[in-house]
Amino acid sequence: MTAELQQLLRETSRSFYLTVRVLPTPVRSSIGIAYLLARATDTVADTELVPVERRLATLESLRERIMGNSRSPLDCGEFIRSPSATVSPGERRLLERIEAALKLFEGFPSEEQALIRQVLTTITGGQALDLRRFGGAMGTSILGLETAVELDDYTYCVAGCVGEFWTRLTRLRCFPEAKMNDALLLANGRQFGCGLQLVNILRDLPKDLANGRCYLPRIELEDVYLAPGDLTRPEVWPRLKPVYNRWWHRAMGNLNAGWQYTNQLPRNQYRLRLACAWPVLLGVGTLAKLAQANPLDSRQRVKVSRQEVRQILLGSIWRLPFRRAWDRQFQKYGGI
Repeated sequence: MTAELQQLLRETSRSFYLTVRVLPTPVRSSIGIAYLLARATDTVADTELVPVERRLATLESLRERIMGNSRSPLDCGEFIRSPSATVSPGERRLLERIEAALKLFEGFPSEEQALIRQVLTTITGGQALDLRRFGGAMGTSILGLETAVELDDYTYCVAGCVGEFWTRLTRLRCFPEAKMNDALLLANGRQFGCGLQLVNILRDLPKDLANGRCYLPRIELEDVYLAPGDLTRPEVWPRLKPVYNRWWHRAMGNLNAGWQYTNQLPRNQYRLRLACAWPVLLGVGTLAKLAQANPLDSRQRVKVSRQEVRQILLGSIWRLPFRRAWDRQFQKYGGI
C-alpha cells in the first residue's frame, strides 16, 4: 500500500489503522484497501446533505467500478464539497483519491480481488437498503427496524460478512496448510463481526435517534409499551432495559465467539491473534461500561479511554506467549 493510502487509512480510522499495522504482511495491503473502499461507500451513503437518490446513484457507480463492470471515472465532487458534519476531512480526501485506491485494488491477485468484491457486494447492498429504509429519517420523525430478523440481517450485511471475508483471506494467505474446523472458524468469524456492529448500535443509540434512526426492533419496543420516538427521553430507560439487555447479551455472546475465533488461530500467528484480540477486548470493555450507564442519556458518552486502549494493547502483547495469562484477558476486560 502506498504511503498516501496508509495516511488515508490513519485519518479515516485510527483504531483500525492500529489493527492493519499489526497484521501479517501477506494480508496487510488487501485488508487495508478493502477497508478504504468500504469506507468510501459508507461516506457516500452517509453524506446527509446530498439527496438520497444521488447517494444511491453514486453508490451504484462506485460498486460497478469495484466489481470491474465499469471503467468510467467517478465523480464524487458533490460529496467532497458537501459541508455535512458527518464527513471528516480524511473521508473527503479519500473520495478525492478514490481512483488511486481503485488502481491499487486492480493490481491485487485475482483471488484477493474476488474476495474483496464479494464482501463489498454485500456491504454496498446493505448500505443501499439502509438508505432506502432511513433516507427520509429526521430527529423529529424517527424510523426504525421492525423485527429482530431485520437487525440480524443489517449486522451481517455491514459487519458479519467482513468476518467471513477476513477468515477466507487470512486462511488463504497466512495458514493455508493448518488443520482446523473451517466451518466453525467461519461461523465464529461471522458472529465476531456481528458482535462488533451490535456494540456500535448499543453505544450509539442516542446519536442514531438524533439522526432519525432506531435499530432496536419496533416489535420488541411495543412489548414494553414504547415507540422509537420515546427513546429520545432518558427517563424511559427502566422500561427499555429488558429489550436493551437482550441485545447487550447477544453482543456479548457474539464477542465471546470472536474470542473463541482468536484462540482457534494457529498459535504461531502472533500478529493475526493480536489483530483479532484488540477489537474483541475493546468491544467487551465498551459493553462493560454500557452496563453501568443509561445508554439513552447522550450526556453520558460511553467510550473506552485512550489510557484503557493503551493498557489493552500493551497488556495483550506481553500476555501473548503465556497461555493462561492470554486466556484470562476476555474476563479481565469485561467479558462474561
